[in-house]
Amino acid sequence: MARLAELLGQSRRAVALTGAGVSVPSGIPDFRTPETGMWAQVDPMEVAHISVFEDDPERFWSYYRPRFQSLAGKEPNRAHEALAELERRGLIEGVITQNIDRLHRAAGSVGVIEVHGSIGTSSCIDCATAFGLDEVDALFDERGVAVCSGCGGAVKPDVVLFGEMLPLEAIERATQLAEEADLMICAGSSLAVHPVAGLPQLTLDRGGRLAIVTKGETPYDGAAELKLGGEVDEELAALVEALS
Repeated sequence: MARLAELLGQSRRAVALTGAGVSVPSGIPDFRTPETGMWAQVDPMEVAHISVFEDDPERFWSYYRPRFQSLAGKEPNRAHEALAELERRGLIEGVITQNIDRLHRAAGSVGVIEVHGSIGTSSCIDCATAFGLDEVDALFDERGVAVCSGCGGAVKPDVVLFGEMLPLEAIERATQLAEEADLMICAGSSLAVHPVAGLPQLTLDRGGRLAIVTKGETPYDGAAELKLGGEVDEELAALVEALS
């Protein structure tokens, strides 16, 4: 931890990259942990692919509606709060996150790049009307499908589904931060899902360093300056304390 604090103190342009593990202490399961992960009991290609939304919206929403409801009441944990504090102190440029749960913003982070979108809104694919998370539940018809209250078009969560491209503006900004960073802190991510998993390599290619804070192995463990494998909320809270 002292070494990580030292690296951050020496850095001129640091950035954080976060994955599902950052939100696990908030009671949100990750994706791939056996038995408890979101994909342990269901094939994501059968419920979270854009083709399922288009061809079988009842099946799609039978998965996403309960998930939205379960995420709505979740609160940030010490990992989110620590990263928000690092940004407030000017020690990191921002947070690139694969998470859609909005908890980084709820914790106070401002420079958040949500490369997989956010559950904060859902939009009509016909008229583009956006509905806040608290408005979506009123849009469901007797089939359990969300439809636009204005034009009756299909409403889709503003998250990136399997089979969709990442939002161009978000991935371009994330790429820029990764290329400019002299230190990337990768927290709570297996760094296995592309194209986001390629961002640490951009930092390395430009002479920057990696610090990994996550359980389990990642493809970058051998290239990282250091690896911390404890509970991510405890590790990041300890980092803020060490800097103080």
